Amino acid sequence: MIYYPMNNGRSVDEIHRLVEALQTSIAHQVATPENWKPGDAAIVPTPQTVQAAEARMSEGYETKDWYFSTRSL
Repeated sequence: MIYYPMNNGRSVDEIHRLVEALQTSIAHQVATPENWKPGDAAIVPTPQTVQAAEARMSEGYETKDWYFSTRSL
């Protein structure tokens, strides 16, 4: 349940987006960035080894740096 003052507006669309983001995060073990919507890329966990980081480069991930990669779901 979400609590905030009654004098602020409610956005059912934002609550629906948030529920979908939470479900996606759990189902795919990823993080969803601000304003994420279904179909957008999600953030994958940081690789644990140098070899895993190098392998990620050729596995279809969009890699910004060795520790920050995203992928389509």
